[in-house]
Amino acid sequence: MAERPVSSPAVPRWLVLRRYAARAVLCLSALAVLTYLADYGVLRYRIAANRAPFGSVTVQPLYAVPQKNHRTEYLLEEPRDQTCVNSLLPHMGDPPCWYLSRHKEQQINL
Repeated sequence: MAERPVSSPAVPRWLVLRRYAARAVLCLSALAVLTYLADYGVLRYRIAANRAPFGSVTVQPLYAVPQKNHRTEYLLEEPRDQTCVNSLLPHMGDPPCWYLSRHKEQQINL
C-alpha cells in the first residue's frame, strides 16, 4: 500500500506578505547603498582625472532672529560663493550643485 504524502499546513497570507515586504525593503536598501557607492566612485574618478569634481554657487545667507514678541526678524548678509560637488548626492561635506543652485537663499536660524 502506498503512503500518502504528508501535507504541510497552509502558510497564512499575512506571513507571505510580510516576507515580500521584507524582501522589498532589503532590495531598496541595497539599491540605495549601490547608488551612493556608484556616485561616490564617479566623484573619486573625477577628482583623480581632474574633471571638474567641484563647483561653486553664489548663495544669499539669511539670518532668522527670533524676537521676544514671537516675531522673526530677517537679516541679510552679503552673497557668498559656496563650494559644491558635481554629483547626485552630497559627498565630502558639500551639497550637490544641482540642489544648491535651486536653493540659493539659505536661512540660518539663531
